[in-house]
Amino acid sequence: MTEAHSETPTIRVAVVDDQALVRGGLSMLIASQPDMTVAVEASDGQEALDILTRTPVDVVLMDVRMPRVDGLEATRRLLDGRADGPKVVMLTTFDLDEYVLAAIRVGASGFLLKDARPEQLLEAVRTVARGDAVIAPSMTRRLLDHVAPLIAAEPAVVSDAARLVATLTERERDVFLLIAAARSNAEIASDLFLSEATVKTHVAHILTKLGARDRVQAVVVAYEAGVVGPSSSHPKG
Repeated sequence: MTEAHSETPTIRVAVVDDQALVRGGLSMLIASQPDMTVAVEASDGQEALDILTRTPVDVVLMDVRMPRVDGLEATRRLLDGRADGPKVVMLTTFDLDEYVLAAIRVGASGFLLKDARPEQLLEAVRTVARGDAVIAPSMTRRLLDHVAPLIAAEPAVVSDAARLVATLTERERDVFLLIAAARSNAEIASDLFLSEATVKTHVAHILTKLGARDRVQAVVVAYEAGVVGPSSSHPKG
């Protein structure tokens, strides 16, 4: 429970992983932070769903491969039709690209490699808790380079994404291209000579028009629409 005198609300975290050692290590790391608390621990997706129906959390660290109900299905069920659901960060490896793409599509806010540094994981939790971008730009680009061929193989998805991107205004497209390049709000503001407040407003409008839950999903739409492609250093203008 957050104390009344605390200036910053405590971030309630759920740790879901079938490996007890990994789960314990993540929980110890989270619990060591003054602004976080481990509200839920679960060893598979079904157990997580059962507990999370009665225990609210802000962020879920969700392993992809687990027995009974895996992380992908658990994320789909947890977030299905919920605008106010928790933010889900998938814990994954690069050999699970298809799972990660599917997880983002069903509402996961991002992904972390299991060998990520502790400070990266903690920053990811804080970042998604405040509703912002989830992952380091280099990691976003590297992973999406892997899933781009999967996206390209779905013509209907590509067409729908292009239609959504076409609804953006010229300025929104400028901002969208920089989101696709994994630029932060501060960097976008500097690049376009705008205030951060103005950038935040543009980002909110862009996410609404694209039907994207967050910036990670917006980057996926950029790949689907062909705005960016594998191994390209810059978005296509």
